[in-house]
Amino acid sequence: MEVQLTNRQQHILWATVRHYIATAEPVGSKTLVEEYDLGVSSATIRNIMGVLEKSGFLYQPHTSAGRVPSDSGYRIYVDQLIQPSLRSRSVSQTDALASLLPRSGTESLAKEVELALQKRLHWEDWSLETLLQGAAQILATLSGCISLITMPQTTTALVRHLQLVQIEAGKIMLIVVTDGYETHSKLMDLSPASEETQPEPEVIDRELQIVSNFLNSHLRGRSLLELASLDWSQLDREFQRYGEFLKTSVAELTRRTLAPTATQIMVRGVAEVLRQPEFSQLQQVQTIIHLLEEEQDQLWRLIFEEPEPEDLGKSKVTVRIGAENPLEPIRTCSLISSTYRRGSVPVGSVGVLGPTRLDYESAIAVVAAAADYLSEAFS
Repeated sequence: MEVQLTNRQQHILWATVRHYIATAEPVGSKTLVEEYDLGVSSATIRNIMGVLEKSGFLYQPHTSAGRVPSDSGYRIYVDQLIQPSLRSRSVSQTDALASLLPRSGTESLAKEVELALQKRLHWEDWSLETLLQGAAQILATLSGCISLITMPQTTTALVRHLQLVQIEAGKIMLIVVTDGYETHSKLMDLSPASEETQPEPEVIDRELQIVSNFLNSHLRGRSLLELASLDWSQLDREFQRYGEFLKTSVAELTRRTLAPTATQIMVRGVAEVLRQPEFSQLQQVQTIIHLLEEEQDQLWRLIFEEPEPEDLGKSKVTVRIGAENPLEPIRTCSLISSTYRRGSVPVGSVGVLGPTRLDYESAIAVVAAAADYLSEAFS
């Protein structure tokens, strides 16, 4: 649920987060008055910061210190206050907030990532592993974070043949044969609208053959994941009653047979990030390095997210902040990730890992640009 802050509260939270990201020092009201054109007194800012603290968006590390953003404060900042999120807000909210917040250079940064990848990576000359290592290094350099790029999935099964078969009254089996001659099946009940509308078995057999021909003409040579995104409304009116059955059974069959397998993760930028003040404790550094080196399978499951069928082909950047990360070693970090695709099918992931005090707007732009570039190259 979106938290509703006033424009003034939003502006002060934005300024506090921005200043803390830049300096790693607790932020006081006097600092905000001196460095940001907030148009209000220090006392007013102090009162609003107190309200934000009571709401859980800021906290004081020491009694006499200024305030720093909490995980919840960063979440509000990412979801509501940075430029990529402004496009999804209502016009009135966007105009009001845009008048307060300066525009960032995320578009130019995304272009910088794209140009760097195009200039320094040569797909026709290098091996796949070398290319992804190079992309990971560029991502780490431009983001200032640990970069994570997974090797692509090697199992991208394509549909060779589909068949719908009536097993008994009201029970139909969907059989899918892939290009590797593997066979997958799903048995489902086909419930009639009423007893009077139940067709004869011979009629159902003919209809199932027609629907099978329809499916083969649309899906042969496409991935199993794409099978679930077929527009069932294209079925002729008399076959519409099979649509919901097919949609449900295909989605379940796809999830069951296309469980992704963990692959190697290219990791770059560790040394630079570990110089940040958040990683001053040796034990914390050791647990992060152990995760990156010895437990990549856990990290892989976190950054490679299979989209729902309706989201195929869409770019989506996931931001996990602090305690939102389920893995203990990185619960004081933020992980930003997206998938890269072959066509509309996700085959790998791109991500950056850094302290919660990171430039989210830039990191999101970098990850999105890198994922889009790799998707274009793989396609």
